[in-house]
Amino acid sequence: MIAFDAADILKIAMINLDKALTEGNYKTKMLLQVHDEIVLEVPNAELEAVQALVKETMESAIELSVPLVADESTSQTWYEAK
Repeated sequence: MIAFDAADILKIAMINLDKALTEGNYKTKMLLQVHDEIVLEVPNAELEAVQALVKETMESAIELSVPLVADESTSQTWYEAK
């Protein structure tokens, strides 16, 4: 059995998200990772699609015996998104 901690799961999710954004030809950019958060710069035209993509990618990074739930928020600044 392989043990994963939160940092491992986030790294896997970020790799998967980068691949999905590239394959989908999104203009969205990952800017920053802080603890268990990823900060992205998302054009308004992509917002809804990227929100769904990020949530799905984060929640499916690895299979766990309990649900992995990703929360999201959007705003013009990181401070306002909290």
